[in-house]
Amino acid sequence: MNEITIIFAIIIGVVILFISNRLPVVFVAMCVPFALYMTGLLSLPAALAGFGDPAVFFVATLFIISAALEAAGVTAWAGQKLIDWTGGNNRLILMALMLLMIAISTAMISVNGAVAAMLPVVVVLAIRTNTAPSQLLMPLAFGAHTGSLLALSGTPISVLTNDALADAGGKPFAFFEFAYVGIPLVLGGIAIMYLLGPKLLPYGQGPSLPGDLSQHATTLSEQYSLSGRYFQLRVRPQSPLVGSPVSALAPPGEGGWQLVKIRDAAGQPLEDEATITVGTTLVVNGTSEQVAELMETCGLALVSGGDRPGIGDALMNRHSGLAEIVIPPRSRFVGETLFPGMATASGDLVVLAIQRGNEQLGPGGVTLKSGDSVLLQGSWAALDSHLADPAVLMVDSPEVVRRQAVPLGLGAKAAIIILLAMVAMLAFDLVQPAIAGMISAGAVVLTGLLRIEESYRAINWTTIILMGAMMPLSTAMIETGAAQLLADVLIRYVGGFSPTMLLVGLFIISAVLGQVISNTATALIILPVAVMAAYSLNLNPTPVLMCVNVACAAAFLTPIATPVNLMVMGPAGYQFGDYWKLGGVMMVMFFVVAVFWVPVVWPF
Repeated sequence: MNEITIIFAIIIGVVILFISNRLPVVFVAMCVPFALYMTGLLSLPAALAGFGDPAVFFVATLFIISAALEAAGVTAWAGQKLIDWTGGNNRLILMALMLLMIAISTAMISVNGAVAAMLPVVVVLAIRTNTAPSQLLMPLAFGAHTGSLLALSGTPISVLTNDALADAGGKPFAFFEFAYVGIPLVLGGIAIMYLLGPKLLPYGQGPSLPGDLSQHATTLSEQYSLSGRYFQLRVRPQSPLVGSPVSALAPPGEGGWQLVKIRDAAGQPLEDEATITVGTTLVVNGTSEQVAELMETCGLALVSGGDRPGIGDALMNRHSGLAEIVIPPRSRFVGETLFPGMATASGDLVVLAIQRGNEQLGPGGVTLKSGDSVLLQGSWAALDSHLADPAVLMVDSPEVVRRQAVPLGLGAKAAIIILLAMVAMLAFDLVQPAIAGMISAGAVVLTGLLRIEESYRAINWTTIILMGAMMPLSTAMIETGAAQLLADVLIRYVGGFSPTMLLVGLFIISAVLGQVISNTATALIILPVAVMAAYSLNLNPTPVLMCVNVACAAAFLTPIATPVNLMVMGPAGYQFGDYWKLGGVMMVMFFVVAVFWVPVVWPF
């Protein structure tokens, strides 16, 4: 058995295993370098070289930067703006703004990250505009695919295409050069979704929708009746507290009001040694009578609490948040005594309220029982660290709540600066993409946007392993002559007619494979064939490789084509056969752009 036969046997085996889905994708991918080495096609260093490829490092850093933007509330802010801007029922404006926002987000933070962040926002948007989620969620996923071709960072496939072009001796694409095809695809996608979406998409929703946590503070405030017991007060200019230290606000003793939080006029938390100024805000716990006396004595104005709404927002903001926990059976906290307003043993959290069933407990001491729910307040860092305790059950993770309910959190400015710095480094070709990504990912950790362990979790290791393990397959195809053989076959049947027919053949092969296996794996298989075909016909490899890039992004016909197609399937209630209708129209648009527009921008 010659080398070419072996490499084709490996490719066929990998494709069959991918399609059958009986083995994990990562396991199948890892078998590729093993097979290449054991059959003698590549040396061990060459078989494992993909894991050290700069493109793999760059894609890994994009996942970290995407997670930092989400953790800092940048994506939540964008989603909230989308809801604000599309408050009416003008379907054209709604569809255009949604697709533009997901396209721009995808270009900056990758397809999967953008859709994951926008999915709950679009579900809420559908509910508020009385639109079936199924009418918006497939356009969301397809819009992300169009946006992935606006910039180099939009998808790993563009990174692989750029590397293949550089290896072929061509001039690598500039960071935003992909927009020559991305902009027509985005605009065409908007037109297709608006004109044909209502006819080609079903009307309905899935059995379970992502939770809307955007109004979480108000929800908890109402459930635990915080307005009647917690009050936000502001220091007036004539207050005798102006110029005094925070320690002067010590509560008068048992049965009196209690200080829960104090912040300066800019919203920053104050320490005990800090000085109280005009505009300083306090959150206190007490009866209406106690708080009224405090306001009169200390010259304070009521901001929220009592008859005024907004106490939940005072307790949940950029600096601190709320968390609801349930005491499980056999917890060490069963039998402990708590009372509303007390600080926990660590001093980092405050107990705001306790419920048993629908009954509000307190204000005196409460002996905890299994099933009791407790509302806690504290800094986001304190909530993250203390509520990881297995002795309590979190109702909603503080991290998830923060990402949805607190737009533009504490690290938002740093996250945006890091993103813009990375884009500038790539756009002006200051450093290699992998270096720009590593600098940006390092800045994310150094600025505290993500901890090291959070950075590890942010990386989609399936994508990274798939890229690293499949890259040597491209090398082996070139070294064994398999890529040249496929290119010769392609040229024999279609290339002899015209270069345009070569693009037609490459698009069809790439698009078909991309519906049943990972489009990243498809790109790694087809890119070397495209390079060889371009060389054989003495063509500029740039339009040929860009055609493959566009074709691999056209993963519309099945829910298994990409993770984002699958991501929207459950919440929208789509069936397997719902995708090809609208997806087929999108595929035609991608075909026209790849085959006829790409050679106009990058001539043969």
